[in-house]
Amino acid sequence: MSDVIDADGFRPNVGIVLLNPEGRVFWARRITRDGWQFPQGGIGSDETPLEAMYRELGEETGLLPAHVEVLAATPGWLRYRLPQRYLRHHQKPLCVGQKQVWFLLRFTGDDSQVRLDAVSHPEFDDWRWVDFWYPGENVVAFKREVYLRALRQFVLHAERLCERELPPPWAAGRHCDATV
Repeated sequence: MSDVIDADGFRPNVGIVLLNPEGRVFWARRITRDGWQFPQGGIGSDETPLEAMYRELGEETGLLPAHVEVLAATPGWLRYRLPQRYLRHHQKPLCVGQKQVWFLLRFTGDDSQVRLDAVSHPEFDDWRWVDFWYPGENVVAFKREVYLRALRQFVLHAERLCERELPPPWAAGRHCDATV
């Protein structure tokens, strides 16, 4: 799969919010750094966003389509720009950021089915379930607004699934919990 960069310099990408029945989301640590994030990855020129999502899910978590149910997708692209220090000026065309279609998936499998080493070059070395809003406050700063936008679009679906409210951490007296 080759990288596709659009005319504005954005790389088409998918983001995956994997939700368990308790309303907690899958949160994983990048193998080469201490950054945590949702699974995500590029869309190949020969793939639909849904196909790319299933491929990325398998590559990054080892999960198969049988382990999840698609609950929702963002209706359009959510974009973020890369900080200057991450721009690769020697590569043409220049990628200035990502444009993403986000998917909300209900996890129907068992935690033992998660395999971060499902591919020869894993992207993650650790994972956990965290409160629904936790990633929006704890992802690297340049991705924060996109994460919050995706979570806001998905919160009603998540609340229906777990049959309770998932108030944001900025609600009165509320704090995010990163316990497993």
